[in-house]
Amino acid sequence: MVLQHRYARLLVAGRRLSAWQHGSRSTSLLRSYHATSARLGTAASNQTVANAEKYTLNTYARPSLVLSHGKGSYLYDTDGKEYLDFTAGISVVALGHSHPAVTAAVTEQASQLIHCSNLYHNQWAPRLASEIVEATIAAYPQGMQGIYAATASGRSPARVFFSNSGTEANEGALKFARKYGKLVAESGVLGKGTSEALRGDPNLKCGIVSFTGGFHGRSMGALSVTANPKYQKPFTPLIPGVQTAKYNDTGEIGAFIDERTCAVIVEPIQGEGGIHAAQVEFLRALRRRCDQVGALLIYDEIQCGLGRSGKLWAHQLYPEDCSPDMLTMAKPLANGIPIGAILVSDKVAEEIKVGEHGTTFGGNPLACRVGCTVMEHI
Repeated sequence: MVLQHRYARLLVAGRRLSAWQHGSRSTSLLRSYHATSARLGTAASNQTVANAEKYTLNTYARPSLVLSHGKGSYLYDTDGKEYLDFTAGISVVALGHSHPAVTAAVTEQASQLIHCSNLYHNQWAPRLASEIVEATIAAYPQGMQGIYAATASGRSPARVFFSNSGTEANEGALKFARKYGKLVAESGVLGKGTSEALRGDPNLKCGIVSFTGGFHGRSMGALSVTANPKYQKPFTPLIPGVQTAKYNDTGEIGAFIDERTCAVIVEPIQGEGGIHAAQVEFLRALRRRCDQVGALLIYDEIQCGLGRSGKLWAHQLYPEDCSPDMLTMAKPLANGIPIGAILVSDKVAEEIKVGEHGTTFGGNPLACRVGCTVMEHI
């Protein structure tokens, strides 16, 4: 092991580039490459590190090596050293580095259209959305609730909003839940006393419940539901109305989730501080309680989703009465090209109107085309 950083230390120092890993490249050419790297790499690396320290905001404790390229499960630094990459870009590079299909998609799309704004359609965003929805439904035919609930007039049971990252996807999901909560409050469906109070001030139905050990992002709303003092304390006060309950404790659910709750956000399998899977009864109780109080159940599958659990989504390992109303995704969706997405149930999608949410870069043709490639392989 040559690295100290908590992510980078998982890169295991290996060996120099070898001829068999590069097809027809001869051993002499590789030796020449390494000799040049040895002479030039160290000086270039030192300058890169110096520039980083001088010009970039210091929010990461990085080691002094500089990575130059990758292939499959391996990364290479500017000195030509090889490392086995156990972090995959922090759960991002699901198909490996320099995957030929990803490279081809990026190259071709970059020569055609990278960005056109969401004022217009592009051919790849709707295609990726359809692949996400259809693959999700096909992978879980027993689904009947939330994003799987049957709809009237043949509408899709779920729809997709594209963003740039996981934290932005979670921000959007929480924002949608706030609006949905107001609509529930105004509808008067929660019982006479509660309904009268909430109809008098629909903003009262704004509470959000998250759980210990979870990680949902670094932006203000996502940070507010990430119950880690190390992340939160420097930036308090955070958004109001957020409560933190104990993960996998069904006994606390009734006390924390009530008629003023608009959203519950949880990871079916946590990954920030270890691998912690939700118990069946815990997710089942969350689903049942959300239905009772008119709250939305949000599954953050940014890290555990897209095949990592052996299913397309981690919640598909659980019974059908554990299904979410919204599901957020990001990390491996475009194998390193920035992208995030929110999969929302029909009942939520119907309430989000034109102009109520937006993004500049989310759903751009380049990211969505690569996303289609990733979905085809996963």
